[in-house]
Amino acid sequence: MAGRFFDQWNVGDRIEHDIRRTVTETDNLLFSTMTHNPQPLHLDVEAAKESGFGQILVNSTFTFALLVGLSVGDTTLGTLVANLGFDKVVTPKPVFIGDTLRAVSEVKELRESKSRPHAGIVTFTHELLNQRDEVVCRCERSALLHKSE
Repeated sequence: MAGRFFDQWNVGDRIEHDIRRTVTETDNLLFSTMTHNPQPLHLDVEAAKESGFGQILVNSTFTFALLVGLSVGDTTLGTLVANLGFDKVVTPKPVFIGDTLRAVSEVKELRESKSRPHAGIVTFTHELLNQRDEVVCRCERSALLHKSE
């Protein structure tokens, strides 16, 4: 799978990404420890049981990173100059170990680059949904992409 060039996108283009991912305990544990996040909700089963969630809560920064990763193959793989920013990141529903997640992307805006004539900026809205089709993460990503010519 390869991403698209700037001039191959249209506002409103929508992609339901094929790759799905079931979150494991190892994912959450490794990501939390690699990023030095000692939050007991992510690492301590007993503390998590006493929380309002009643179980381990998957690290939301893992959830966000997975959302972006699941989208790359269909959007920007091989065509990216640089990610310019991530905005409006929200996690409206919790993610738990064993949830199976999938991503959907939509083009919200296109604009020519003022400083790079051979590139343009695509703004995507990315959503991550669980097995119950609940949105668990949403963000906007602005990406500077090469043009095809």
